Amino acid sequence: MQTIGIKDLQINPAILTKSLEAKEYTMITKRSKPIGIALSLDDNIISNGLKSSLLIDGYKSGILSLGQLSKSLNISKQKAMRLLSMMGIDVIDYNFDDEMGTLDSFI
Repeated sequence: MQTIGIKDLQINPAILTKSLEAKEYTMITKRSKPIGIALSLDDNIISNGLKSSLLIDGYKSGILSLGQLSKSLNISKQKAMRLLSMMGIDVIDYNFDDEMGTLDSFI
């Protein structure tokens, strides 16, 4: 997350534009105190709502576990896994080649 001060925005508003185009969250501060967050508007926010989109982004980036995601969305883990799967987000993260190497070591 990037932090931008109000004075910096007045001098160079393109800083915020670049951050939004890069789909980064940006904290806006006034005298070093947070006053808001800017985020880019995309289809996920429109279709899933802001809260759900932020939680799903947290899961994708590894900040939230599946259990934390399902609890925060107030749904079961199975429903959370279905939601992630429908969005094309991997529920299980593993490297196939590593697994094959492990199997080969048993033979």
